[in-house]
Amino acid sequence: SAKDCTNDRQMSGVGFPHCLPPPQDPYQDQVGTMSPAIALAFLPLVVTLLVRYRHHFRLLVHTVLLRSLRDYLSGLRIEERAFSYVLTHALPGDPSQILTTLDHWSSHCEYLSHMGPVKGQILIRMVEEKAPACVLELGTYCGYSTLLIARALPPGSRLLTVERDPRTAVVAEKLIRLAGFDERTVELIVGSSEEVIPRLRTQYQLSRADLVLLAHRPRCYLRDLQLLEAHALLPAGATVLADHVLFPGAPRFLQYAKSCGRYRCRIHHTGLPDFPAIKDGIAQLTYAGPG
Repeated sequence: SAKDCTNDRQMSGVGFPHCLPPPQDPYQDQVGTMSPAIALAFLPLVVTLLVRYRHHFRLLVHTVLLRSLRDYLSGLRIEERAFSYVLTHALPGDPSQILTTLDHWSSHCEYLSHMGPVKGQILIRMVEEKAPACVLELGTYCGYSTLLIARALPPGSRLLTVERDPRTAVVAEKLIRLAGFDERTVELIVGSSEEVIPRLRTQYQLSRADLVLLAHRPRCYLRDLQLLEAHALLPAGATVLADHVLFPGAPRFLQYAKSCGRYRCRIHHTGLPDFPAIKDGIAQLTYAGPG
């Protein structure tokens, strides 16, 4: 019996010929032989995806893998490494040279995920055309777009910029002051946009924002736009610029802007800085009033 056979093996250490092994599952053998065939069948699809999205793959490598490795090895974030580079390669008090140095760092050293010169020209043109008395920026990051705005502001104008990450805000503050802008021109607020917007009127004496730049998290754009409306911070004719509306994208924000009847909407099509094959865009909204 099976029990006797088991006992015999335990006693002798070897199995007898009449103790046959359990039958093998034929389905398992079939799966084992089919796995390479299935893998080969999917190989053309994998190759096609890699070729089609090779630029996205490169972006992933630069922004996740290489950045994480360098953060670990240096003990510094990329924004901090970029600021160290600016300190040794740019002239203090010259925002144009600081911006050019950041562009060079992103192109030749480490991809910075900043606005870049192409989108920057759109932003500068909007500031110069609008000549706003007060600008609100949500998402300071390293301070690149902040410098673009501050450099183009008319005399006596004011920029409030909001950054939720305290460590990133420290770098941005240093960069802004290095460029020569004091707190009367550029005030940096540390905190989440959701918490800061309701306090702008009372705590920061912002009664209206003639120009708003959304450059933080695209998934927060719609919420924050509606908060600005609810607290009456957008005057009629105000311009709202929203970056990254196509990549990674802000579909709910765009749908609301186009369908609510309170905005004229235009998309400026661009590519990502240093990755022009990845299509992106800046949305330009003109506020018509509460309606």
